[in-house]
Amino acid sequence: MATTETAQAPASRRNEKVGQVVSTKMQKTIVVEVEMRKAHAKYKRIVRATKKFYAHDEQSSARIGDVVRIRETRPLSKLKRWNLEEIVRRSNLSQIEEVVEPAVEV
Repeated sequence: MATTETAQAPASRRNEKVGQVVSTKMQKTIVVEVEMRKAHAKYKRIVRATKKFYAHDEQSSARIGDVVRIRETRPLSKLKRWNLEEIVRRSNLSQIEEVVEPAVEV
């Protein structure tokens, strides 16, 4: 018997994380800080740990404070192994900066 495959692509096995953008000073690169909460092995208390990931942002669309989703990808540079998937929520800081910038003229 021939098996019929569904028309949908198989679910991606690449890891995804949601975190906050803490730096956009590099070209096409953002630094995303992901907070992980887990119970301490011995004391069973919730412990917060943060880790920074370098992610590729092709259009440089993310701003500091934005909450973004990043997806694992092939190594793009020495530190970059993640790709910006989507901006989940814009920060209020980026909206204030956009309003202030056009008002400044030289």
